[in-house]
Amino acid sequence: MLNRITIELITESCISMTDQANLIEHQGDSVPLDLIAVYQDLHAHPELGFAEHRTAGIVAEHLRAAGYEVTTGVGQTGVVGVLERGDGPTVLLRADMDALPVAEDTGLSYASTQVASRADGTTTPVMHACGHDVHTTCLIGAAYALAADRGWSGRVLAVFQPAEELGRGARAMVADGLFDRFGTPVVVLGQHVAPLPAGVLGVRPGPAFAASDSLRITLYGKGGHGSRPETTCDPVVMAASFVMRLQTIVSRLVSANDVAVVTVGSMHVGTAHNIIADEAVLQLSVRTFDPAVREKVLEAIERFARTETLAAGSDREPLVELIESFPAVVNDGAASEQASAAFASLPKVMVVDPGSVTGSEDVGILAIESGAPCAYWLLGGANPASFAGATSLPEIRQIVASLPSNHSPHFAPVPDPTLRVGVAALVAAARSWLS
Repeated sequence: MLNRITIELITESCISMTDQANLIEHQGDSVPLDLIAVYQDLHAHPELGFAEHRTAGIVAEHLRAAGYEVTTGVGQTGVVGVLERGDGPTVLLRADMDALPVAEDTGLSYASTQVASRADGTTTPVMHACGHDVHTTCLIGAAYALAADRGWSGRVLAVFQPAEELGRGARAMVADGLFDRFGTPVVVLGQHVAPLPAGVLGVRPGPAFAASDSLRITLYGKGGHGSRPETTCDPVVMAASFVMRLQTIVSRLVSANDVAVVTVGSMHVGTAHNIIADEAVLQLSVRTFDPAVREKVLEAIERFARTETLAAGSDREPLVELIESFPAVVNDGAASEQASAAFASLPKVMVVDPGSVTGSEDVGILAIESGAPCAYWLLGGANPASFAGATSLPEIRQIVASLPSNHSPHFAPVPDPTLRVGVAALVAAARSWLS
């Protein structure tokens, strides 16, 4: 993630928290609320995808207070705020609102203790482990700042999206008439918090975030007693062999010049020590940038599943289901350059190219479906003090690798100056099109 950041750049960004807190003071004066309090409240009350009812209500309340025309329930729980000011382009600013089924272990005074119900009736702890509370808070702040700024002309479309983690939120809003009802933007803008130093903004032209495919694979065997395996077709052995064979996809089938990630995140088989089960169910995550590589990887996974069942002597074909899929986020070159130029005008903000990120995002669907260019950047959320004393690029990379990452139960962006920088970035990027 930090392969493009120079040592000098990081060293300069590791300034004191006091200095960082003042870096967008001119924008903070236009935000008539305590953003940290809003953030801490959202963090303490996370909600899963398509269940963001409380969050959506808070968002709608702030948008109305800022003077926006507000529509709720877009794509189930999405919120859209529209602010028109004379002739000019429509600029879409997007933030996602949903959280993850993760038990928080940050030790923060405002840590989540929430528990939610899943669609299957089970319950799970919930946490904003990916930073969507940061995204939502920053867009609320930007909405206030843009409303208070009389120096622009056009139309602001503030889109608060549900269910990004499910990969279905952007599509749900589009299907609910997002662009038919609220207009087509000239650009789609947004940001994602990451364990980079606060004060660093990472803009990557071209493929910026990977495409994501989630698969559920059921391998069918023949169950029986653990003492008589010769009478069965053991799905445990079948699944174990399948998992190991999957490791050869990236190492042997994908060129070293290409990028692919294949992860087995879940495997369920059996109920007792002395029972051989009938089936094994695995869940996989696949990340790619190139459509041709994606096709090769998905074909190999299905082929390997069939091969393992045949080798085990199963008389039933495996079931391979695509349960979630969204495309790569491809940043438009000109839009990325324009956003970067806007960021460069912010004092003490460092703009870098972080390289392509193998994490995934469905914000690209909004750009694809609207036909608008996309500029989506990384927002540093780590305490700059964590990088103090780093004198080489390997040391910087080591520090980043040691920090809790997105989806970790320990992920805890530092609120200030992260929120201030995030507000400033959204406002600066939007104004570069609205001016």
